[in-house]
Parts: sequence; structure tokens; C-alpha cells
Amino acid sequence: MEDHIEKILFTEHQISERITELASEITLNFSPYTITNNEEALLSSNSSWAAPVVVGVATGAFLFLADLVRKIKLPISVDFVRVESYGSGTVSSGKPKISCDLKIDVTGKHVILVEDIVDTGNTLSCLIKHLKSKGASSISVCTLLDKPSKRKVNFELVGEGKFYCGFECPDYFVVGYGLDFAELYRNLPYVGILKPEMYS
Repeated sequence: MEDHIEKILFTEHQISERITELASEITLNFSPYTITNNEEALLSSNSSWAAPVVVGVATGAFLFLADLVRKIKLPISVDFVRVESYGSGTVSSGKPKISCDLKIDVTGKHVILVEDIVDTGNTLSCLIKHLKSKGASSISVCTLLDKPSKRKVNFELVGEGKFYCGFECPDYFVVGYGLDFAELYRNLPYVGILKPEMYS
């Protein structure tokens, strides 16, 4: 598979270090004391703090989510949602459809959506609206890669939601570390540029 990669963009080591930083930010931002800002409220049975729900967007985010949650130093719940938007191509269809929904009730909870890559914003916008309709009190996004040059839809976070980004990605078709082309290359330990002849 390595022969199919034109260039490595983000190494296994770079990814690991950045995930540690992201997990530390999330731990700090979602700790009980940060959310309630009130020690008495934290100790009260009516405390507004509840374990955040980390929602991975299947299948691309599975490696990123697994490494991220192991470094978050808080009680959390984990679930997955599946959205179809690419099929076997290299360009998003622009019409994402939720094909497998959450099992966890997110009503009144802080949700952290974990994505492999954000490009057009279509999928993310769809998911945020979906989770908002389920009553999430806040919706944050943590993406391994962000490709703002491809943005077509401006998504809005919910409540006190925050946007966490591992790396800004140049406008190449990338695979590895969960990202695929036609369901291949997900198991590469790094993110690299796929040679055009592999998909053209």
C-alpha cells in the first residue's frame, strides 16, 4: 500500500502528539468544574454536569476516536453514527444521509462529534442538526483534519460547543489513519496523499 502513497502529510508521531494535545483541551473544557463554574453546584444532586457523549462518525473516525478517548481524563460515553456521503468516489455527493443512528440518549448532554475530516461541511451540518433535534445541550466538533478550502456549508455549533482541529489539510485526496478510498488504506498509520492514478 505504501507504493500507492505520493507523500506522507502527517506522520504517526505527529498524529499521536496532536491527539494528546486535543485530549488535554477537551479534558480541561469539559471537566465538571469548568462546566458548572460552581463547586456547590458540582456537589449538588441537581448538578448540571453530566458525562459528555463522544460520537464517532463511522467509519473514517474510528482510529482517531479510539486514540482520542483513551487520552481524555474524564468519565465519557461513546457511541457511533454512520453517514453516507462519498460512496466509493473521491468527491462528496453533497447529500449526506444518516444510515445508522445513535443508541445513547443525548438529551440534555454535551456531545463531542469526532470526524476524520471536515471539507464541504455538508455532513457535519447534517449531523449537528440531527443531534440538536435529539436535545443535546451542546455540540462540539473534534476533527483530525480540516480542509477549509473545500467548505460549501457553514455549520454552527450548539450551545457552548467548541471546534477542535488536529491539522489543517491542503487540498489533496488523502488516505490513512481511518481515511479511505473505496474502503482501502484505512489501516495506514499515517495520513498521506494518494497517487492520482490510484483513483482516476
